[in-house]
Amino acid sequence: MKIVIPTNSEKGLDDTTAEHFGRCNTYTFLDEKGNVIEVIANTSEHMGGTGLPPELMKKHGADVLLCKGLGMKALDLCKELGIDIYVCQAQSVKEIFEMWKNDKIKKASSDDTCPEHK
Repeated sequence: MKIVIPTNSEKGLDDTTAEHFGRCNTYTFLDEKGNVIEVIANTSEHMGGTGLPPELMKKHGADVLLCKGLGMKALDLCKELGIDIYVCQAQSVKEIFEMWKNDKIKKASSDDTCPEHK
């Protein structure tokens, strides 16, 4: 299983979780034990590249997305691609992973999407 978290830099478990899912600088990938597998740059069309963030994450094998929030289109596309999404306001990669691991984070629904991105 591969877990992805939108992040601000390349600091691994010590990195901060990005405020905006699609406009983050990097995506940090962890295994189910919380070990960093890789950190990739956000090369999606939101950052001047190509493709949508969920497509980029799936290309790198994401099964689970842990984030602070996302828009309705991203929620729908993640579901379509088979990526489970969980949301909360954790500040660091380590914190959001621990919350997920200990079932203290909720599975995302349309109620959790950003109002400006519906």
